Amino acid sequence: MIETIKTALSTAQDLLQAFREDAANLQEIEKLAHQIVDVYSHKGKLIVFGNGGSMCDAMHLAEELTGRYHIDRPALAALAISDAGHLSCVANDYGYENVFSRGVEALANAGDMVIGLSTSGNSANVIKGLQTATEKGCFTAALLGKSGGKLLDTCDFQIVAPSSDTARIQEIHGIVIHILISLVETELFLTPKASAIPCTQIC
Repeated sequence: MIETIKTALSTAQDLLQAFREDAANLQEIEKLAHQIVDVYSHKGKLIVFGNGGSMCDAMHLAEELTGRYHIDRPALAALAISDAGHLSCVANDYGYENVFSRGVEALANAGDMVIGLSTSGNSANVIKGLQTATEKGCFTAALLGKSGGKLLDTCDFQIVAPSSDTARIQEIHGIVIHILISLVETELFLTPKASAIPCTQIC
């Protein structure tokens, strides 16, 4: 059992190191954070979704923005498409592949940021949700795994965890989420240039 634990930790460490050394992913995280800051500076919001563990990550991202991460600051507009009533209604009436696209259709406005999480990059409902976001004039981003799947190169921003292990991919996604939130908080509320932005513009 101890060897299994060590193997899991070593695999996670190796993936994190590989991800850390990928300059493209690091630059993409930085660019995505800047775009989210710009969205909030223009009174926009963030919408995020995924399936299974990725839905849990989506909910975590949203609640850290509406709640708090490291600093006390005004709440930021963010929501995960995760309401059981919505999901079961749309899945029953239109099919599960439409659960996120219907949510985006109902809630997103041009200029909002829409983020989809898919460890395979092939989840039909995530693909359709991001396509609808693009059609509505939203900024789009995808947190992916493996080789990126069908979602590769379809969004404004993409961050790929280079692994075929779902658990390891989700661990990287969790780290990326925390980095994004930290960068957004810092840029909006701690940097001198952000102090000139009235609270009413970003709340």
